Amino acid sequence: MKNFLELIKNCLTDIREIMPWDLEERMQENPELLIVDVREPDEFAAMHIDGALNVPRGILESACEWDYEETEPELVQAREREVVVVCRSGYRSVLAAHSMNVLGYQNVVSLKTGLRGWKDYEQPLVDAEGKSVDLDDADVYFTPRLRPEQMRPRAT
Repeated sequence: MKNFLELIKNCLTDIREIMPWDLEERMQENPELLIVDVREPDEFAAMHIDGALNVPRGILESACEWDYEETEPELVQAREREVVVVCRSGYRSVLAAHSMNVLGYQNVVSLKTGLRGWKDYEQPLVDAEGKSVDLDDADVYFTPRLRPEQMRPRAT
């Protein structure tokens, strides 16, 4: 049985990742670049890259196709566009980019390090109203907060 990180590693054989500075460059060079943020709507509302399209990971595959309630026309029509998939840490985006490759997207990559790395590279983030997010506030947001029941049980 594979664990979560092994699943991610397995998908990395089929997809490419780029670093935050690569995304910054791609955004400058390609105004048609589509950034797909696969985090949940509340995560996206808190902070995201300006201009990103929010398509939660749980509905991605149907959002990529016509004739579903989740259909995102811009995404359906982006199979030949340059697409960068982002999430919080760079794991969900690997799974999403893998699915999009399987669905026929020609030029899709995942943002390695996710929005945490984007913030660490001191790139701008905006909230649901399009207002700039203070990067110190983003530090607090991106700090993991595991509850005790989420921790691996200690061996007895």
